[in-house]
Amino acid sequence: MDKALYIAMTGAKHNMLAQTAHANNLANVNTTAFKSDFAAARSMPVFYGEGLPTRAFSMTERPATNLAHGALQQTGRDLDIAIEGDGFLTVQAPTGEEAYTRAGNLFIDSVGMLRTGNGLPVIGNAGPVAVPPNSKVEIGTDGTISIIAAGQGVDAPAAIDRIKLVKPDPGTLSKSEDGLFRQLDNPEPLDPDGAVSVISGFLEASNVSAVNELTSMLTLARQYEMHVKLMATAKENSESSARLMQFNN
Repeated sequence: MDKALYIAMTGAKHNMLAQTAHANNLANVNTTAFKSDFAAARSMPVFYGEGLPTRAFSMTERPATNLAHGALQQTGRDLDIAIEGDGFLTVQAPTGEEAYTRAGNLFIDSVGMLRTGNGLPVIGNAGPVAVPPNSKVEIGTDGTISIIAAGQGVDAPAAIDRIKLVKPDPGTLSKSEDGLFRQLDNPEPLDPDGAVSVISGFLEASNVSAVNELTSMLTLARQYEMHVKLMATAKENSESSARLMQFNN
């Protein structure tokens, strides 16, 4: 009976972990440029040193991230940008290294630093982008940041920096718990890619399908109930076997 009990127990446990992944996706259905995580389950043998793998357990994991593009939503705001096609913005992660995101809801803080909506500095040609105060800011399709100083006409824009746009191989990327993308096993910063372009006044929506996530959560809930029933059945069978042993004695 212990084999069935072990499979059911681990199945129920990892069912809950899969629920966590889908619940996180659903919670970010309205998060700018959020990329949903896949959740998959597989069986794993249990080894006992020199013994034979007579037991198995189920394991849920997040094997990859769905990098499909979200829909573009027009905002009309000058500092909102969306990546056209493949590519990423480069930001400075809280730990200091470069990381990548497609969330282009930018703002200028009180000291003139250009930041993403969650407060991360945007990286330009020479590090974090700084904008002179009291300036009107425009962002070109190639990421060039131009300003019109206070008191100047619209025909006198000055380019001050260019957002570092990169296009990494999707197979080399991994999404961290902070939602940022980093290269697997390669801490070196990527070089800018001139083929990546942005569109101003738009934001990329999340690529989460609320219907699919909710359906998956309901399916996992039914599977969890099945695992619990199997554990109860294994217990009943074990108790019945123990009673039969007592009668034989």
